[in-house]
Amino acid sequence: MRILALETSAKACSAAVTEDGRVAASAFQCTALTHSRTLMPMVQAMLKNAELTVDDCDAVAVANGPGSFTGIRIGIAAAKGLAFAADKPAVGVSTLEAMALGCAGMDGLVVCAMDARRQQVYNAVFESKDGVLSRRTPDRPIGLAELAEELKNVEKRKIIVGDGALLCYNYLLEHEIPCVLAPSHLLMQSAVTVALAAEAAVREGRSVTAQELAPVYLRAAQADRLKTQ
Repeated sequence: MRILALETSAKACSAAVTEDGRVAASAFQCTALTHSRTLMPMVQAMLKNAELTVDDCDAVAVANGPGSFTGIRIGIAAAKGLAFAADKPAVGVSTLEAMALGCAGMDGLVVCAMDARRQQVYNAVFESKDGVLSRRTPDRPIGLAELAEELKNVEKRKIIVGDGALLCYNYLLEHEIPCVLAPSHLLMQSAVTVALAAEAAVREGRSVTAQELAPVYLRAAQADRLKTQ
């Protein structure tokens, strides 16, 4: 099975192709340039260099949230367009689950953290044992104080991953909760793990049509929140 995957949920932008659990091609960029400017040229160059097309892939996957509202919209729009044009199924993958998958080889609690501002993170907690991940919490926005309260009496090794990892790591250490940062090459979101998670989803029948692919924001945009105040 061959999956084309996109990751645009935060500052970094990436694309990858995996085939039966093996990385066939990948591209990554973390610059001040916008994803709307970099994503599609990155995908096109990666596929050309690998002598592949979208038609050669079995599905198009994308990290569909949580994350940057603008970044998620760009990724979803691109995935919809690619999947629709090639008549391929689409797969939306939890940004947090994909991040955790990169740390599946490290036993302990994998604490995913994306900066959600105002002393909050988008978070999910997984347990990794012998290369297998099991989910401990749903994807959620949570205050750092509440997360620290949940983790303070947990004795398992705590591995912090994500673009909000340093924020979370520093907060936990300040409150005397031992933890470690994921290795630098696994710290940020990556289309590679989005693709690997999508392979499992396709095998389990959890793909959708391009039209059905939708973002998962977890909370309303700031403009929408202000309207209700």
